[in-house]
Amino acid sequence: MKDEEKKKLKFLPFGKTEDGFSPYQETINWMFSQLPMYQRQGKTAFKKDLTNILAFSKYLGNPETKFKTIHVAGTNGKGSTSHLLASILQENGLKVGLYTSPHLKDFTERIRINGKPMRKNCVINFIKRNKYFLEQQGLSFFEMTVGMAFDNFARKKVDIAIIEVGLGGRLDSTNIINPLISVITNIGFDHTQFLGNTLKEIAFEKAGIIKPNTPVIIGEKQEEIVSVFKDIAKKNNSDIYIASDLITENYKTSLKGNYQKNNVKTAIQTIKVLNKLEYAISAKQLKNGLLHVIENTNLKGRWQLLSNNPKTICDTAHNTEGLTYVLNQLADETYNNLHIVLGVVNDKNLETILPLFPENAKYYFCKPNIPRGLEVKTLQAKAEKFKLIGNTYHSVKEAVKNAKKNATTKDLIYIGGSTFVVAEII
Repeated sequence: MKDEEKKKLKFLPFGKTEDGFSPYQETINWMFSQLPMYQRQGKTAFKKDLTNILAFSKYLGNPETKFKTIHVAGTNGKGSTSHLLASILQENGLKVGLYTSPHLKDFTERIRINGKPMRKNCVINFIKRNKYFLEQQGLSFFEMTVGMAFDNFARKKVDIAIIEVGLGGRLDSTNIINPLISVITNIGFDHTQFLGNTLKEIAFEKAGIIKPNTPVIIGEKQEEIVSVFKDIAKKNNSDIYIASDLITENYKTSLKGNYQKNNVKTAIQTIKVLNKLEYAISAKQLKNGLLHVIENTNLKGRWQLLSNNPKTICDTAHNTEGLTYVLNQLADETYNNLHIVLGVVNDKNLETILPLFPENAKYYFCKPNIPRGLEVKTLQAKAEKFKLIGNTYHSVKEAVKNAKKNATTKDLIYIGGSTFVVAEII
């Protein structure tokens, strides 16, 4: 890197930078503010081809070719499924990389090896080494992060990495890998402004991760779109497996939530196929991986119990299909009164989401602290049309504080609507 480029970063060896931030925070601030980031900005960060990530990969020495991978896409469940697979493979004694997005508390959560987040100084050094290229090429936040993950996994010599798709599949920056197995959990209506307005259109985009002669696992059989996957798999000479058709024993997992049953089946089917590829994951390792997924990978935000008295649960479900699973389970809970802390991002179709929520609850409307957060008064007004009544609050934390203040020990508090709402309270 040129000397003038190093000066631009203003990093000091230790302590704080000239701007008063730690070197790590300075790096993260630069990444978030200078480069487009879909999770914060929305549509302006979406790229319509793989030109940038291919150029970055070449610049880095094609790190994604130096380790084996499993690629995981889908509308819901891809994060949980990725963590389940990583946990099982860790139980097998493998050194396992795990790339997921978005993060909840800290950026380093996106890039893990055997459950441990990427070291902050590694993030700093990666940006230092590559900042000139990043600026010249105009990479998006996600493209840059994918390159960082692949580079880190290659440098650390992982045995295998579970790579979660960020958005869609066909044009996602992760889709430069040639995995051992492709996994597509399910298809639902989310990010329709990018992926299409019908399930078949969305399925086609997700199916873009299917590679020639590479087995593909479909998590849930959806009759109206299964032909899309079968046709593309046939064109690629790829064996296809439908995990929901799998008959298996009732394995237990540390991930709570009834919807995890589908993800567990998807993970089991994937392991069965992986074992056909000369791996040897035992039944005991499979069982332990499912049981210890939270301990092994530090997954948070999936039907997570935050406290008792009153019982307080959070979940990152944020689209129609995911919220349907979660709110059905919420309806099975026993309580005197239900308190719901709710915030969403501004590109959600509230006409399909809000009717799912129960009318017999007290609502605490809030805005997640990101540019894409929907203004709280707008959310309140929309919710009132569906008879969801409550007050507005300046922040997620204030909304949660008031819900706890108003709830009795026999009430239940649910916090959700967006990954970013959950991130602020975990």
